[in-house]
Amino acid sequence: MTTPVELVHQIEKLPPRERVRIVDIVMRDVIRPDADIDKVWAQEALRRWDAYKKGKVKPVPYEEVMSKYKKS
Repeated sequence: MTTPVELVHQIEKLPPRERVRIVDIVMRDVIRPDADIDKVWAQEALRRWDAYKKGKVKPVPYEEVMSKYKKS
């Protein structure tokens, strides 16, 4: 049986794309979608979209948002 540490060493030898595939597979197995949470987020997204269309909120350009997170 392969130990977790041995498995990690094997994974580290793979190309980045294959490592990402493994992470995706593991995460999908560990984190199950929650229909209630998805429903709440869908309602929130619609509420925000409606507010945007009615001009109740001012859009912020992507570049402006991301500039806050750029390293100096």
